[in-house]
Amino acid sequence: MRSILQRLLLLALTAVAWPHDAGAARQTVCTVTVNSADEKEAFRRSLPPDKFQFVELIEPGRSDWLASACRRGIRCDVLVISGHHDGESGFFSDRVEADEYLSPDQMEHESCSDSCPGVFANLKEVYLFGCNTLNPEPVNSASAEVVRSLMRSGHSRSDAERIARGLGERYGGSTRERMRLIFHDVPAIYGFSSVAPLGPTAASFLNRYFHSGGSSEVASGHPSARLVGSFSGHSLTVVRGLKDTDPQAAYRRDVCQFFDDRLSPAQKLRFVHDLLHRDPGEVRMWLDRIERYAASLSEKERGSPDVAQALNDIAQDSPARTRYLEFARDADLPATRARMIELAAQLGWLNADQRRAELMQMISDQLARNAVGPAEVDLVCGINRNHELDAARDDLSSVVVPDRVSHAAMLACLGDAQAHARVLQALTGASDQEARIAEAYLHRRPLSSPAELRSIASAVAQMPNARVQVRALEALAHQQVSDPATLDSLTDLFASTDSVAVQTAIAGILVRADYAVLARPDIVQTLQRHRLRTNGESMIDVLMRHLQPRSAVAQLQPVSTTSAR
Repeated sequence: MRSILQRLLLLALTAVAWPHDAGAARQTVCTVTVNSADEKEAFRRSLPPDKFQFVELIEPGRSDWLASACRRGIRCDVLVISGHHDGESGFFSDRVEADEYLSPDQMEHESCSDSCPGVFANLKEVYLFGCNTLNPEPVNSASAEVVRSLMRSGHSRSDAERIARGLGERYGGSTRERMRLIFHDVPAIYGFSSVAPLGPTAASFLNRYFHSGGSSEVASGHPSARLVGSFSGHSLTVVRGLKDTDPQAAYRRDVCQFFDDRLSPAQKLRFVHDLLHRDPGEVRMWLDRIERYAASLSEKERGSPDVAQALNDIAQDSPARTRYLEFARDADLPATRARMIELAAQLGWLNADQRRAELMQMISDQLARNAVGPAEVDLVCGINRNHELDAARDDLSSVVVPDRVSHAAMLACLGDAQAHARVLQALTGASDQEARIAEAYLHRRPLSSPAELRSIASAVAQMPNARVQVRALEALAHQQVSDPATLDSLTDLFASTDSVAVQTAIAGILVRADYAVLARPDIVQTLQRHRLRTNGESMIDVLMRHLQPRSAVAQLQPVSTTSAR
């Protein structure tokens, strides 16, 4: 009897344990559905539920969903990420109302901190459904400024060019190498080297793969030639994550110094200090990461004794400061030079007066070389958004040629009223290049004077042809017009033109205007009566929809009295 009871008890325990063991044997497919769910559903429909379970990591309305998944101890065997993708922003949605995203910095943080071993540490495969997720092209390049820096330090030109190529390969930051860094040791990472198919199309290719027996390959940890072949002509590729024995492993260790939560801010700053001792060309390749880390330090962190000491050690390092500033002054692009100046100030290498002097010297050098275009105007207006450089603009008198619109725009960015007026004149002038400079200026310095807006609107109406009118009108697109006289001028031009492009450009201004002033019955009726026919949806249609609920003539239907050209 005792033997029978023991056997029955053993059978009961086995029956209880069996479902648990079967469940434990299932592989976990973790999904991050930032945009389209088509790819996820293709996996879900095709993989047997007795062998695979699915976990969606995104929690709607929660910005820390990745950290939440890490804290919950979710263990992933397969990771499927779907979304629009670019190298800087990572994965994002095309839905206006969606706020979920997945940035490379988020992934690097979790990968480097080892704070998320369940999600990242046991992966056999990663599927990245987004454009350029495995693009091998470098994001950064070791440019001529790096070659010149190496030559100044004693290298021959051929050696300098060879070293610069090596820096570009190591620090270029292609999305492929970044994903290999994040998903280190993962045997198979699938992604696209260029444009990826949209979700429904990708799902159809996945269905073809699964129907051909591909489901047996999922979570095997082996790259699948069959899957790559199923996406023939759509740039799908597969790579392996970095291994500790790979040449790039040292680079990953350096990157992780910025993200590893197990390191204190002072330890990270000491690593930054070590980087600043390297060749300036190499420091240039780390500029993005050093900038972001320096900017992330809170005032509380900066005030702690160990961080303050680490910052002081950097600030007192005169040789590193000298090398860094010499390289910054020789930068090819003024935008790079400005960024390096700002970082030098954050590191304690420049006080307020020295920073201002460096920035003004940068502006002076560009003016002296007559190397000023829309990008430089945008840069200087942005740097001087708080007008802290205005008092120093007289320092530029020896290099400024006031009649040049490009020079006038630089002075206008520095608060010169006469130069401001000269730039506004260029907006409706004959030169496309000068008009583009004026557009860059207005983008940073929106007009607030009704008189100036009226003057420009009147001048636009007198311009000789539709092409130049569109150019000027598009420069006003970001102005929020509330002046009734300006709105009347734009409405009159809308009614009198026979160009759809001109009407579309005007609609781009009016759609941002003050509706309390714009939605007068006479204005809306004029717009409705004189709108030209367009092929498909246009900004004009968007404007009409905005105006209809706000006007007394909301139910008027558009009647075309002239024909589009």
